[in-house]
Amino acid sequence: MTLGKNTWSAGGREGKRGVVGWRQVVLSNIHKRYGAVHAVRDVNLTIPDGAFAVLVGPSGCGKSTTLRMIAGLEEISGGSIAIGDRVVNALPPKDRDVAMVFQNYALYQHMTVYDNLAFGLRNRKVPEAKIGEEIERAVSILGIRELLARKPRQLSGGQQQRVALGRCIVRHPQVFLFDEPLSNLDTNLRAQMRGELKRLRERVPTTSIYVTHDQVEAMTLGDLVVVMKDGAVHQVGTPLEVYNRPANRFVASFIGAPAMNLFEVTIGGDESVTVVETQDLALRVPSMAIAPVGAYRGRSVVLGIRPEQIAVVDASALADTIFEATVEVTEQLGCEMHLDVRLGQAVLTVARVPPESRISVGDRVRLSVPPQQLYFFDRDSGHAIHS
Repeated sequence: MTLGKNTWSAGGREGKRGVVGWRQVVLSNIHKRYGAVHAVRDVNLTIPDGAFAVLVGPSGCGKSTTLRMIAGLEEISGGSIAIGDRVVNALPPKDRDVAMVFQNYALYQHMTVYDNLAFGLRNRKVPEAKIGEEIERAVSILGIRELLARKPRQLSGGQQQRVALGRCIVRHPQVFLFDEPLSNLDTNLRAQMRGELKRLRERVPTTSIYVTHDQVEAMTLGDLVVVMKDGAVHQVGTPLEVYNRPANRFVASFIGAPAMNLFEVTIGGDESVTVVETQDLALRVPSMAIAPVGAYRGRSVVLGIRPEQIAVVDASALADTIFEATVEVTEQLGCEMHLDVRLGQAVLTVARVPPESRISVGDRVRLSVPPQQLYFFDRDSGHAIHS
């Protein structure tokens, strides 16, 4: 068979890169139970062909279990999983055409890097000449040619991670699966590897699903961010969508560093001016700026303010959204300063204060936040209140 210019072939398998859905992953009503424990609850998710989706959430939220069900390492308790045009529920891991990078790298310690890269292809009876070509391609992408004769114990954590990535690349899978692959690395190396994963993504645009508890990784790596808690998906969107329009109070508090400030307020005012108040705070905001909150007049809601949206202002500044608070903690980060300030019973974090600011513990500071940067959530359901 002659392959056209939009057709790709590797390992005896053919497929069209341009065909919509060729490498998409679809989870339909997925459940996972361990006896009485309902670990994953009715997950419905479509990851488009070529997307880099990140499953993020706190420990125990079901993200790794979901990934392992896609890989075939965990049986599903209900629902279906499709990879491309195949429902793979009954297929063993080796037949699902996925490649997985684990937290512990899972390299064979007695083998050289070359043999680790070649292992999966040799099991598939790929000719040695073809194996050599695929390894050359992988080492060129990852910059690990000088490591080929070494064994894993002679490699740093970052080098071992590159080898684990290379083992996936040589296989040309439909889907890459990453299970917290950077969590064993130190802070600087994690940042470096995030950059390398981004560059790898440009050169090998395979559909990828990445699990992490680190929201910074989720925001920097993902085209699509899937926020999970208690086995359920709470929001799916681009990084900016989940940051700017969180679906509920949990997403708002989880996405963003430092975390969003959240505290209970009462909504008052009239059709022209809405008053957002507590015993220690009263913000007067044009009603049109926060129109959906008008339905809650006379009721309590949860107010959210991101630390990076709060500005320290001087005595001459005039605005209805200025309030005063007392500084309890200062954190000097070099490029900026963070403050913890007390507002009555609430403690708020303020970020991005100029590092040269002469602010000390015990000072009273004037703070301001733009009305459009106020977030509101239903006190009972936790759902976001927005148009």
